[in-house]
Amino acid sequence: MSDTQKHSTNTEKRSLGPYGLGDPEDKTLRKVEIEVCIPKRMREIAHREKCADQVKLFSECCKSNSVLMVVNCQHENSALKECLTRWYHDEAFKRKCTNDYLEERSEYRRTGISKKKTAKLPVSM
Repeated sequence: MSDTQKHSTNTEKRSLGPYGLGDPEDKTLRKVEIEVCIPKRMREIAHREKCADQVKLFSECCKSNSVLMVVNCQHENSALKECLTRWYHDEAFKRKCTNDYLEERSEYRRTGISKKKTAKLPVSM
């Protein structure tokens, strides 16, 4: 075996599975998933579901105040930031988002079809 063949990276681990996308049962997280993907998912869910009322109030305030929104929408902005921060630091919410992410990743590795592509697939005729 040459030196280049001895040097191994995570490629063997990532090329497992039926489609070469990684082992569907692997529950380990990469650094980018911990620091980027899961926090992004947390923000999206918090905006869409957990803090929807505050997002709506802040958006309406910004639309009605245009240029003066920086001054006039401070209360709404503070309420929105407080809500998002509360959910962002909630460990149970973080675990739920992590588990949802792992399930989605496992399904992608198992089928080779991402959730975005699944949403775009036409309904059977």
